[in-house]
Amino acid sequence: MSSYRDVQSAVRVEKFRIWFAWLSGNIIMLLIAGGTRNINVVSTITQILFTASFFLLTFVAIRMTNALDRKALAARREVLGDDL
Repeated sequence: MSSYRDVQSAVRVEKFRIWFAWLSGNIIMLLIAGGTRNINVVSTITQILFTASFFLLTFVAIRMTNALDRKALAARREVLGDDL
């Protein structure tokens, strides 16, 4: 059985990785959208796709963060014996 501190630090690192990947992906999408800005049809298509991707990636990142929070709470309950 791992200690609560180990679980908490692992959750913190995973949250950082999730949000760093989210930020990196969005920056790459913005760069691609900026590169296709002068091509009318392609620019419109990329803006629509990237807007949808942004909302989807944000939704997934929030869900993953919430799942990690639940995992940390379960570990806390197991270690401390809390019955919340």
